[in-house]
Amino acid sequence: MSENETYYEFGTAAERWDRAQLFFDAKEYATAARILRGLVEEAPGQVAQRLLLARTYYHSAQLGRAETELLAVLELDPVEHYARLMLGRTLERQGRPLDAAPHLRIAAAMSGE
Repeated sequence: MSENETYYEFGTAAERWDRAQLFFDAKEYATAARILRGLVEEAPGQVAQRLLLARTYYHSAQLGRAETELLAVLELDPVEHYARLMLGRTLERQGRPLDAAPHLRIAAAMSGE
């Protein structure tokens, strides 16, 4: 373990994923994000890790970071319904309703609403 690494970031990718989910569920978003950033660095093509990182940023009001991660998720998986919905909500929270509207319409169409 390096000097800047905590025990949260130690272990296999599966152990760290489980740990990140536990911290997210406990609303410990900063710790969850720290773990998830490492996982995303290791496997940038993993949608689930990026999506949970985006949710972590959203819930901790780091909306610019959430937007960046959601755009990356949608680049990897353009039909990821929840990412589309979250991006719309993130843009709304940033006071950008015109940017949010198309994403929210697409999300609604994808869910059959």
